Amino acid sequence: MPITTHTQLLSLYPAAQPRALRKELPALDRHCRDFIALSPFVVLSTGNADHELDASPRGGEPGFVKVTSTGELLLPDWPGNNRLDSLQNIVSTGQAGLLFMIPGFDETLRVNGRATLSTEASDFQQCATSRRTPKVVIRLEVKAAYLHCAKAFLRSRLWSPDALVDRSRMPTMGEMIGEQTGLRVEPESREAMERRYAADL
Repeated sequence: MPITTHTQLLSLYPAAQPRALRKELPALDRHCRDFIALSPFVVLSTGNADHELDASPRGGEPGFVKVTSTGELLLPDWPGNNRLDSLQNIVSTGQAGLLFMIPGFDETLRVNGRATLSTEASDFQQCATSRRTPKVVIRLEVKAAYLHCAKAFLRSRLWSPDALVDRSRMPTMGEMIGEQTGLRVEPESREAMERRYAADL
């Protein structure tokens, strides 16, 4: 039987502990800022006006997501596949959520807020690297930020060396997409893929 009401859902779970409720902050504190400065990877979550959702991985050097002097976040949009799903969703709804990860940390940081796409020179300047300047910067006005517990990472053993899965367990990305789309894609080694991606990294 599907759950269709909040009452049904809440009846299945004990009440959240006060600590779980109180840890949500309306702005970034020093611990959130330090976490972001160490993070080289974030999942960007967005949705469109029809409530269709999307989650997109974003990466860079640790601290590639910048915190402004007023506590907003700046996420540069680096070269990708040009589908622009996340960016179009932000234009549609002005909302986004971020999940920051740090290699070796079992905790994560969740940040939600009001998102806009910026082409301001000052935002570009803060996000630019020695290699490139972004075409667009996602600017997030923080509405909620909280550290998320380690349970999911402990269950998954994500960072454990003995939990790594050999890449040969699945076909290459090109082979899978070729089968999914019917488009002919030449087999490509990891080394060749890295060379092809090098200009966009």
